[in-house]
Amino acid sequence: MKILVTGGAGFIGSNFIRLLLVKYPEHKIINFDKLTYAGNLENLADLANLPNYSFIKGDICDSENVMEAISDVDAIVNFAAESHVDRSIKSATPFVSANVYGTQVLLDCAREKGVSRFIHISTDEVGGSLEPGDYLDENSRLYPSSPYAASKAAAEHFVYAARHTHGLDTVMTRTCNNYGPYQFPEKLIPLMIANALENKPLPVYGDGLQVRDWIYVEDNCEALYQVLINGRSGEIYNIGSRAEKNNLEVIETILKLLDRSKDLITFVADRPGHDRRYGINPSKIEQELGWKPEVSFEQGLKKTIDWYLNNQTWLERTRSGVYREYYQEMYGERALLK
Repeated sequence: MKILVTGGAGFIGSNFIRLLLVKYPEHKIINFDKLTYAGNLENLADLANLPNYSFIKGDICDSENVMEAISDVDAIVNFAAESHVDRSIKSATPFVSANVYGTQVLLDCAREKGVSRFIHISTDEVGGSLEPGDYLDENSRLYPSSPYAASKAAAEHFVYAARHTHGLDTVMTRTCNNYGPYQFPEKLIPLMIANALENKPLPVYGDGLQVRDWIYVEDNCEALYQVLINGRSGEIYNIGSRAEKNNLEVIETILKLLDRSKDLITFVADRPGHDRRYGINPSKIEQELGWKPEVSFEQGLKKTIDWYLNNQTWLERTRSGVYREYYQEMYGERALLK
């Protein structure tokens, strides 16, 4: 199978490509990425010369770019997205452009080129904040709270419309919070690891009791592959690991594993409209496709910390240079490594 992976230089996209190249090398992979601030080809540098891998720099909002890239492609897996909630609060326009318009461009091009399968990667955040004991399943109504979540919910509707109106073979996934190697350190776990390594303050929104389900990225990527190969056309599959933790639990575990003091925790003003809890029900993918996560939260967090400890040069390069102004804007001077 020849697979176009959009956003393949990002965190989950690069881990997905790595899984395919290492575990399922019978496929040909095209990495299609705009290389924005969170896209990093260094994530795949050790595999870049494999004969079944190629890279194309392109924008999913540019139909000419996309049409050139998808010639003879059998499947598209769409990771490309603006994904940081804080950035969407500052300005929603890039999220509407990439996440909604870009998805529609991909759908139109896929239909015109006769692409056999379209996998769209969404998020549990489309369900909005849930009360304890409530869970988002594949038939739940959508109540997105942030501009980011709203853009992903809108994209889901366009994917559904392409299936219903044009008969395009589409499958959607909604995944809980990912963590693991190569994650750009704007997200909670890598940001906390990076700051703790330098004994910098760890900025925590509000009271830190926001609850998320956490999945190790390699487990998520295996689930996505099973959906790509075996998922039923037109269906949605929720991907979760049943590992709900509040942010303080996560941060305190990181500090314990790094032998750092809890005094580094610094509570800051909560972000506007911060969802209290996400909860996702993964029963469908477990029962239909036989997938279950293999890495516990404790194991995954230890593996993640070990990766960052062994790749501090990657971390320093990622958080310096062109990204310095970004970090200062998002988190203030205390979030900077240097």
